[in-house]
Amino acid sequence: MTSAEDRIDVTETCTRMLWHVDLRQWEALPALLAEKVTLDYTSLFGGEPVVSTRDRVIADWRAGLGHLKATQHLIGNQIAEVHGDEAVLTAHFQATHLLPGDHGGPTWTLGGHYRFGLARGGSGWRITDVVMTAVWADGNQQIMTPPDSQ
Repeated sequence: MTSAEDRIDVTETCTRMLWHVDLRQWEALPALLAEKVTLDYTSLFGGEPVVSTRDRVIADWRAGLGHLKATQHLIGNQIAEVHGDEAVLTAHFQATHLLPGDHGGPTWTLGGHYRFGLARGGSGWRITDVVMTAVWADGNQQIMTPPDSQ
């Protein structure tokens, strides 16, 4: 039987990850991520899922989002399923990205679904997998390209 406490802990771990990303609190992320994390953004970018160290994941997020003025990742309709020391959280999301002054408009908003895989260890739940499935987008996706990579 899955406890309500486990489901709350799983949900909060994923919510905290997005909270810290939005506030650029990069130093808080290692406590939420497993040593190795599989990221799957193929619905948006194509290619294959990537397995990286948590430090590489954080560095990549910092590089990809750090040039923006702000981001806000909202998740809702979360469903946490816990099976022993493994869990899956599925949720709808809406992510708004802001870069004022850019040509074509200052925002890009993406909506879809997340699927987070988690494992429980001695220090709590850690995210092992993130699958983002894009369903819709609106605005200027060009703001996502950091200035030094244009």
